[in-house]
Parts: sequence; structure tokens; C-alpha cells
Amino acid sequence: MKWPKPSQISSRALRVWQRNFSIYRQNWKISFVPPLLEPLLYILAFGVGLSVMIGDISYGGQQLTYTRFIVPALVSVAIMYNAFFETTYNSFVRMYYQKTFDALLATPLNLEEVILGEMLWAGTKSVIAATLMSIVVSLCGFFDFPGALLLIPLAALGGLLFAALGMICTALVPGIETFNLPIFLGITPMFLFSGTFFPLQNLPGWAQNVAQLLPLTHLVSLVRGCSLQIWSGDLWLSLLYLLIATLMLLPLAIALMVRRIVV
Repeated sequence: MKWPKPSQISSRALRVWQRNFSIYRQNWKISFVPPLLEPLLYILAFGVGLSVMIGDISYGGQQLTYTRFIVPALVSVAIMYNAFFETTYNSFVRMYYQKTFDALLATPLNLEEVILGEMLWAGTKSVIAATLMSIVVSLCGFFDFPGALLLIPLAALGGLLFAALGMICTALVPGIETFNLPIFLGITPMFLFSGTFFPLQNLPGWAQNVAQLLPLTHLVSLVRGCSLQIWSGDLWLSLLYLLIATLMLLPLAIALMVRRIVV
């Protein structure tokens, strides 16, 4: 497995992003509906239903309603889902069934640029989803400004990280039906045990330590801290975690995909 060299990648990767964005624009009305309506459904379910039963939650030295506690986590989950599923199912379809990668490689683009462009587009989808959801929940009064403005760069960073994780899965799975395995073993546990639905302090000590290894845990902490303006020194550690993980996983994803396609 050969690691990508900086000389192998140029701004031509943005042409892959541009191609995917052009396709996205053709169906943008359909793509905009889920991020706009999803937070309203969750607010209705958790704010009107479950929140009454649970009451307030202590987080970061503040008392929060359950709805305010969970909304930032739902935005984080949207960041994860949009990026991960774009570079798994969608990228696999473009690579294997639609032969889009073959068509792109007939241009001056090289394989490293095609793969990077795919991940950049996946990160962009996370930013779009997070922005739309944030607008809705802000209008409902669940986000505080100016801290909530930091969600855009956080969505870009988290989107790239989960895009790289998804691309690594695409490089390793033998077929499209095998994506069920990383989703069951990785995405679903992160969705449930990354501080999304309850504070991590409610878990046993060993489970809290395991949760700290999950990237969604740190993304949720950052999104919740910024959107609710609950600041702590631990947020810097979470940011460092996401930065290092992204810088490590992006070249790994490119290398593994090159090995899959070339070998």
C-alpha cells in the first residue's frame, strides 16, 4: 500500500466536487427536505413527548431541558450520516455500478484526486445538512449565538473525518451488501453511546473510556458546547482529536482505495 504524495494531488480534485454538486443541484429540493423537517420531528417527539417525562438534565454546570440537550447531538449525527453514507453507498455505486470513476479517470484527473474529490463532496453535504438543521433549531430558540456559528467549520471537519471512515469501508468491503457490518458495528454504537441521548456520566467507567475513543463523542461535545455556549477546556482536546484523526484517515482512505482499484 502506497501512501499518496502531495505532488499527486492538485486543485483538479475540485472538479470531482463540482461534478457531484452539479448532480446535487438537479435534485436540491428533495435533498433540502430531510434536514429541514427532521429537526422539527425530533423537537416534537422529544420536546413535547419525552422531555416532559425526563425533566431537566445537568450538563456543563447548567440545567438544560432534554430537548436543548439532545438537539446539538442530532445535528452531529446528521453530520456523521451525510458524510459516511455518501462515501459508502453512493461512492460504491459511482465506482462499481455507474462506472463514474472510470469516466473521470479518462480525463486529466488521477485516482488520488478522484477519491479526494469524493470525500470533499461528502464533507460539503455534511455542512449543508448541519447548516439547514441549525437554521431550523435556531428559529425554535435552541441554539445560542455567536457560538452556533462555529458549527459550520465543525461540520466541515467532522464531515471530512466521517467521509474518510466511509471511504475506508468502501475500500475494504467485498460488496455493497457488506456495508451492513460497519454500520452495525460502528455507526450504530456511536449513534447510541456518544453522549447523544444521555450524558456520558450515566455510563459505567469502562464504557465512558470506550466512548472517548469514538469520534462522534468528540463531535457531539464540540457541537453542544458551541451551540449552547457551554465552554470547557475539554473541548480543545476534542478538537485536537478530530484534527489528528482527520489528518490520519484522509491519506489512509486514499491509499486503501488506490490499492482496491489498481490491484
